[in-house]
Amino acid sequence: MSFTFKKEMPSAEHLKELLPVPSDSAEIRIKRISEIEAVLSGKDNRILLIIGPCSADNEDSVCDYISRLASVQNEVNDKILLVPRVYTNKPRTTGEGYKGMMHQPDPNEAPNAFEGIKAIRQMHLRVLRETGFVSADEMLYPGNHPYLDDLLGYVAVGARSVENQQHRLVASGLDMPIGMKNGTGGDTGVMFNAIYAAQHGHDFIYQNHEVTTNGNPYAHAILRGGIDERGRNIPNYHYEDLLRIASEYDEKGFENPAVIIDTNHNNSAKQFNQQPRIASEVMHSMAYEPLLRKMIKGFMVESYIEEGNQKIGENSIYGKSITDPCLGWKDTETMIYKLADQLI
Repeated sequence: MSFTFKKEMPSAEHLKELLPVPSDSAEIRIKRISEIEAVLSGKDNRILLIIGPCSADNEDSVCDYISRLASVQNEVNDKILLVPRVYTNKPRTTGEGYKGMMHQPDPNEAPNAFEGIKAIRQMHLRVLRETGFVSADEMLYPGNHPYLDDLLGYVAVGARSVENQQHRLVASGLDMPIGMKNGTGGDTGVMFNAIYAAQHGHDFIYQNHEVTTNGNPYAHAILRGGIDERGRNIPNYHYEDLLRIASEYDEKGFENPAVIIDTNHNNSAKQFNQQPRIASEVMHSMAYEPLLRKMIKGFMVESYIEEGNQKIGENSIYGKSITDPCLGWKDTETMIYKLADQLI
């Protein structure tokens, strides 16, 4: 056998007993999810802004950042619904590098998944208790979702995972909205297939049980651009791209059709400081074309306290990304207020 079994992981039930969700926080979570669903369905004319660090590597700085978001939320509440990104796992193209808090709760220390899953639950719980926000996280490993399913308010399936059958099946049983990204090559067909699968019920094996799901009516699209065979970026946030994708989406007859624009990744060629410009361009397109105003429900932004990024262990600058570079807080705040002003 090629596996070395180190230790048995705690069950999701056991971890929930150790770190329970207070009843008042559970009620807040349900309310927040309802608000997100209302925006996605068009019942609420606000836009979503799913915003936060590329990867959540430090509980204190992440919670500090989100507390700042909470103050801004009070100022823009009539125009924008903020959903903090607390991404605790990091997909790696080659498998090399920091893979997120699940594997390495302290980026400077050896991997420890047992402590990692506890640290992840503690951080999401702290965000909910201290700020009243429900977090967004990426479902990189569907089997880990039960450890967090009573805390999260939004889930994303990444470009590398969107074709995976287990991701699609698990998405069909979630009690919260889930965004499906287009594929790494920019292909929106796999994204639409994933939305279709997630919005329909399935029978499958999950957590050592045979389960049945009813489908998730709030599965929707996230456009993040792509990269061609020559390594060139293929953005899909320009007017012509959006109109083509929105028209195709509208014709498919999905429930609650909704598009979130990822302003970083291949849409910005990872030029983090382009994110405000990209969001502003999309807002102009929405103001011009009614179909885009109907279909586009918000943005996903990579942002943290300090702009840019740093290597693990270099200077350990507080609130600075150790993975992809992020927009800094000052520019983030400015961006949010400008988006609120642009919204019609």
